[in-house]
Amino acid sequence: MRKIKVLKLGWEFPPLINGGLGVACMGISKALSKKVDLSVIVPKAKRGLEYDGFSLTGLNNLEYQELETQEEGYTYESFSVVGKAPVDLDPYACVEGTPGTITFTKEGKLLFSKVHKADLDLFTGKEDLYAGDLARKVIEFSKICAVMARGYDFDVVHAHDWMTYLAGVEVKKATGKPLVVHLHASQFDRAGADARGWIYDIEKYGMEHADAVIPVSKYTGTVAAGHYGIDPAKIFPVHNGADPVEVFHSKKKFPEKLVLFLGRLTAQKGPEFFLQIAAKVLEQTDNVRFVMAGTGEKLRQLIETGAFHGVGDKFHFTGFLNKQKVNELLSMTDVYCMPSVSEPFGLSALEAAQFNIPAVISKQSGVAEVMKGALKADFWDVNMMASQIVSLITDDELYKKVVAQSAQDIKNSNWDTAADKMIRVYHHVLGW
Repeated sequence: MRKIKVLKLGWEFPPLINGGLGVACMGISKALSKKVDLSVIVPKAKRGLEYDGFSLTGLNNLEYQELETQEEGYTYESFSVVGKAPVDLDPYACVEGTPGTITFTKEGKLLFSKVHKADLDLFTGKEDLYAGDLARKVIEFSKICAVMARGYDFDVVHAHDWMTYLAGVEVKKATGKPLVVHLHASQFDRAGADARGWIYDIEKYGMEHADAVIPVSKYTGTVAAGHYGIDPAKIFPVHNGADPVEVFHSKKKFPEKLVLFLGRLTAQKGPEFFLQIAAKVLEQTDNVRFVMAGTGEKLRQLIETGAFHGVGDKFHFTGFLNKQKVNELLSMTDVYCMPSVSEPFGLSALEAAQFNIPAVISKQSGVAEVMKGALKADFWDVNMMASQIVSLITDDELYKKVVAQSAQDIKNSNWDTAADKMIRVYHHVLGW
């Protein structure tokens, strides 16, 4: 049997963007390229950068003439009406700017039928990909991808997260190829059970039109089925992997134990709960410091709340850290804590386990399905999490046991294993 030919649509791709979505997209691409013929389209890619095994095309590197010659015979038909689509969208928080609506149609009432140079110019400037009118960028990306897809030879299209779902649907309509959408995080995770709005509608629309949905965990699969009404029969969870890392250990500049929170400072990640946990741990032992690494809209509020709780001298904020700095911090960490309110997966917990760090994580996370040996509690149960942290830093036997079990748990947590499962999904939708 010949190799499957896959056209993958992503939104982030390192080194231009090093967010979790970009890291996952690159890890999956490298692993898939060993076993399928892979082409990847993203809004922005570093010029001149080549990867072994797959082609990477950034819209920022295209010439308008390359699209002009492919347009004849295709009309863009996703939207019959675009009302007041919100201008300010934040893909990592629950903020959607000015409320707006978008109406989808399967009938082909035309709003757009031609790609204009101004559309392509959205991706060629120096502006951050998430800055400005993200809603328009999402729409134009879908329009351009549909035009480009007619020049590719592929069997299945694979779209990563909501920013590419419209593009995936349009490519399916334009080519007749089956669509697989990858659910890395949902608006439910970011905004809660009552989440609605433009992003939610796009997520639902994309998953409804997909032939298969790949959530990053069984937990996220239940969200897709329960809160988006997606048929469970077409949901195929595939856990994330972690890139291999050279593990090293560094000496701290202070004698206390170090407990780490690593992630975006948004409501979804539960940073306020981490602050409460820290206060409760410090009530029981003084031999500990807490580090919160990351940035986000909650940072200022957290700093002020930290002073209120009286943990300021034992609590440190690092702001954003690049991968090298994150690894340096992990190399001196004693306990990792992830009190996420709703965590589709939680790749940082795997990364901590690679450094032989025991973890205390919320039950409301996908990674809890993988890390069976980690200590777990409901995100809101700050008393339990505080007690678990105290136990880890005071009980050497428990510490060693959790570390040993975590090392066993993550043995198969790699992108090659994830890619094998994705290929089985491709075979399913293709009927091969």
